[in-house]
Amino acid sequence: MKDNVLREKSFAFALTIIQTFRSGRIEPNDYILVKQLIRSGTSIGANIEEAIGACSEKEFLMKLTIAYKEARESLFWLRLMKESTILGGERSSELIERCEELCRIMSAIQRTMKQKHAKKL
Repeated sequence: MKDNVLREKSFAFALTIIQTFRSGRIEPNDYILVKQLIRSGTSIGANIEEAIGACSEKEFLMKLTIAYKEARESLFWLRLMKESTILGGERSSELIERCEELCRIMSAIQRTMKQKHAKKL
């Protein structure tokens, strides 16, 4: 299979999210926020995998859009955890940067595909 930067980066991001919270003690009051981040952070890669296996450009774009939305949600949870000190500043800053990179890549792909589609019309 050809190298797919988005696929690899989203997988690495999901793995880092899991490892971050597996290695530390989670306070009971913080569990719901951690659960939300793990859900959205791992969903990015899952939707990218579905996009790669899409049967059409329309399905690809739909799955990529879902992955983008999950990344935006992950950014929200990461910023919230950083500001509330649930997640340390250095680790949260690293995860925010990586998630923003995923958003930029997906956004560029979406723009390119929409421009390509507009030219066909």
